Amino acid sequence: MTATETVLTARALLLDMDGTLVNSDAFVERCWRRWAQDHGLDGDEVIKVVHGRQGYATMALLLPDRPMEQNHSDNARLLAEETSDMEGVVQVAGADRFLAALRGLPHALVTSADVALSTGRMSAAGLDLPAVRITAESVGASKPDPEGFLKGAAELGVAPADCVAFEDSEAGIAAARAAGMRVVGIGPRAGAHAPDALSQDLTEVHVEATADGAIRLTIG
Repeated sequence: MTATETVLTARALLLDMDGTLVNSDAFVERCWRRWAQDHGLDGDEVIKVVHGRQGYATMALLLPDRPMEQNHSDNARLLAEETSDMEGVVQVAGADRFLAALRGLPHALVTSADVALSTGRMSAAGLDLPAVRITAESVGASKPDPEGFLKGAAELGVAPADCVAFEDSEAGIAAARAAGMRVVGIGPRAGAHAPDALSQDLTEVHVEATADGAIRLTIG
């Protein structure tokens, strides 16, 4: 291990999708800037809070007096728009190699996207979906609520404290921490939120199965 490397050991890994495995930022931000303009909001301020959350939760944060039914309706429209257009969606550097290294090891996808959007984006990026997936349909509360990460750990049969989450956003990191997990931050957004380890992408994340069945991560 070099001076700049961080080593973490876990029994399972829980993986966010957008910004962590898949780079869809350009489309997400275009979509939300249009929504912001339609509602008289500052697009830059909207972009600061949109990443990591389900759409309805972002809307509730930005328009707290608006009926939740309207947020869900708008969210359904935005999801359909995002699902119909995968142009420009690519993998985060190193994601294919990283997922290949996890074959046979306990891991799950924990995303704020729904089934259709997560399936479409992973396919567009050329990535295989993990067998265990926690999507928007799986939970009653959006990140930063820890429900999704707790459900992922339960599905894998691993205690939350023995899991490491991979996240890129403030909401996602907060959700993982609230679940009692350590966090590897991926990308520039993550660095502002004090993850346990930080990498600009997945090329510098190395996975090794230990003799006792744990997962050894070397980041850096």
